[in-house]
Amino acid sequence: MELMRLNKMISHNTHFSRREADELIKAGHVKIDGVVVQDLSTQVSFKNKIELNGKALFEKHGYSVIVYHKQKGELVSKKDDRGRRTIYDTLPSQFGHYLSVGRLDFASEGLLLLCDSPSVVSALMHGDLERVYYVKINGMITAAMEKAMQEGLFLENARKGGHSHSEIRSMDFAPFVSYRIIKNNPTFSTIKVTINEGKNRELRRFFGYFDVDVVDLKRVSYGKVDLGMLRPGRHRYFDGSEYTALRDYLEYIKRDGDKIPVVDEDEEDDDQ
Repeated sequence: MELMRLNKMISHNTHFSRREADELIKAGHVKIDGVVVQDLSTQVSFKNKIELNGKALFEKHGYSVIVYHKQKGELVSKKDDRGRRTIYDTLPSQFGHYLSVGRLDFASEGLLLLCDSPSVVSALMHGDLERVYYVKINGMITAAMEKAMQEGLFLENARKGGHSHSEIRSMDFAPFVSYRIIKNNPTFSTIKVTINEGKNRELRRFFGYFDVDVVDLKRVSYGKVDLGMLRPGRHRYFDGSEYTALRDYLEYIKRDGDKIPVVDEDEEDDDQ
């Protein structure tokens, strides 16, 4: 059985975040095989008897998924050291332990998936499911942009459009799955794009290379899940057909033999 860092084991199978798990460990509330453990680097598996606050920790089976309409001006983060609003401030407290499937940045809005299973989150986040966005830029959609959308683009310097603190410098952009120009003029243009990657601020970096800024970005679908009429700040559970499609996708990945990395709460993927 694969070993896992103790704080990750706790966060994956309880409502506690990884940082909260660290505090519990340091405070002496965790036992491994009957012995209190306070070393944050401890590695465990479910072959070990893990106790939290005197109660046995069991592996969680099953999962649930919600669709959330993220609003502009919210962070996809558990908390913010600058006191800005996060999605967890809006969502009911029962979803405090759910992990987001990728992120949308502070100024972006639209469909965000959250799930209480880290392995399902990883499968979705690192897979090739199509994501559909409406993008508004402060300039024209040029022939050079269209060529890059059709053929792909590698940038040695892809920092424009990225977060100022991001360590990502270069980026390889795959060809867009599809795009449709809705409005094109020198002041503002709108385009509907479909991509199947989830790189950090991928669309903002792409258009930033062409010296235009993304002024509005809204994700309206992820795989077979559509935002539909869900209002900003509201959420809903997956329906039966969405769970069926998700189970089929997970089975496809399993048959294909892909090894999905375990999701990290601080990962930068899909931060449009």
